[in-house]
Amino acid sequence: MESVLQYSPTTKDAPLAMVGSHRRLTARESRLILKRLKRRPLPSGILERHLAIEEAISGNPLVVGNKATLLIDGPDVYTAMSKAIQNAKDHINLETFIFSADETGRRFADLLAQKASEGVKVNLIYDSLGSFDTPPAFFEYLRQGGVDVLAFNPTDPVISILGRPLTHRDHRKILVVDGAVAFTGGVNVSSVFAKSLSGLSPHGRKRLLWRDTDVQIEGPAVAEFQKLFLDTWKREQGPELPGGNYFPQLTQEGNELVRVIGSTKGQKNRATYMAYLSAITFASDSIHLTNAYFVPDRQTVRALTDAAKRGVDVKIILPSKSDWKLALYAGRFHYSQLLRSGVKLYERHSAVLHAKTAVIDGVWSSVGSTNMDLWSFLRNDEVNAVILGPDFANQMEVMFERDLDDSEAISVEKWERRSLAERLKEIFSRSIGYWL
Repeated sequence: MESVLQYSPTTKDAPLAMVGSHRRLTARESRLILKRLKRRPLPSGILERHLAIEEAISGNPLVVGNKATLLIDGPDVYTAMSKAIQNAKDHINLETFIFSADETGRRFADLLAQKASEGVKVNLIYDSLGSFDTPPAFFEYLRQGGVDVLAFNPTDPVISILGRPLTHRDHRKILVVDGAVAFTGGVNVSSVFAKSLSGLSPHGRKRLLWRDTDVQIEGPAVAEFQKLFLDTWKREQGPELPGGNYFPQLTQEGNELVRVIGSTKGQKNRATYMAYLSAITFASDSIHLTNAYFVPDRQTVRALTDAAKRGVDVKIILPSKSDWKLALYAGRFHYSQLLRSGVKLYERHSAVLHAKTAVIDGVWSSVGSTNMDLWSFLRNDEVNAVILGPDFANQMEVMFERDLDDSEAISVEKWERRSLAERLKEIFSRSIGYWL
């Protein structure tokens, strides 16, 4: 990490490596794209700096010519995914942490089985711990319907084919259809994401539904998602995948620059961590984060507080309620330090916040599966799409402002008046933060 913090980005001496639909772009072509982006109303140097930072910390290519569609909440995500699946002609590759056997899960299962019956190659990877509550018969139904189903790191050590620690989980959410369209973000296949507004439980009590975000990518960057899926399939020793045009010739679909960052436990397990930390460290104007499970390490806290102290507008939207209370309190342990440094904290109400998004300096945007906790940064397989440029960032800012409207600002004065019981919960949760 030291080399990143000392890096002084420059674009003149080392032209950025960009990849198009057919080949790596020349230095001249890359500079023309950068020149076009610089025509947008941005403070001088901001875009170049983030492009150079991304180039320095990532081994993944920066892919040009993409269309990125922001999908806010489960209904929009499921509608777009269902449409893509229904239109599939060659293959469907789905990778998810949770695949529930509820109404939403059954609907997706039926759709996948239907496409398999039409001759479309359908491949599914699900995390065995994330989908622990899903009956085996549900996945057997998919297999009988012609879907190739692979469990990631089985929770039963007796049948674990690789003998890895059970803490190594596949938290990615990836859908690739015909190698031409990809989806990623925080949305699992589960009915908790199926509605955007509060509703009533069967017992008449008000229940909070889930707030999340995905992005749909079309264009050459789809191949990077496909590589991640197929690499996981191979590492998990899935059956041979005969046929299938997994890497069709892709054309330019838009003007977005996209870098797909996949991390996995081991050598590359800090890729998404490095992307977040470097973008925060070099931010000069604004850092707007939304995160579901916020258990930052000391370096992340220091990067956020340092940014606020140098005048960057740092705003973080966090959940007020969570399905994982220990993570909620472990994150709150840091509130005092963050608030006193000038970081503005907000807690989202009327929904369980599950989104993992960021928009920094109005040019660097991220949508993915990565939480700001050590479980995501150290143990999980994760994936984030980083979109560089002001157009998509403007959409992200609008979404962020809408979430702010449904959030409560946390003041230093009010926070310091919290009860001793709350403080003790925070101290205890933080003491086991390595496992949250």
